[in-house]
Amino acid sequence: MPFNIGAPELIILLIIALVVIGPGRLPDVGAALGKSIREFRKASTDISDAARIDTSPLPPSAAPTPTPQPPTATQTASTVPAPIVTPPTPPSDDETVNHPA
Repeated sequence: MPFNIGAPELIILLIIALVVIGPGRLPDVGAALGKSIREFRKASTDISDAARIDTSPLPPSAAPTPTPQPPTATQTASTVPAPIVTPPTPPSDDETVNHPA
């Protein structure tokens, strides 16, 4: 333990807790504290298990399996791209102005 609490210090802490909390609620507070510590330990164990990296070697395979080649596509009417159609350009300002004659 990092706090180095001995028996006399523990007895003094229990007496102070008994005076502050009271004898009726002391078991409830102790049970809640125990549950909190248990859940904290479980969560820290779960996190350390999840963070552990599996360093076991992979089992050797009998022979490497060849990767299948994808079939080549033949150009048909459905695979030929459609021609790109550009929209007509709008007339410039000089062409749209009607000059009276």
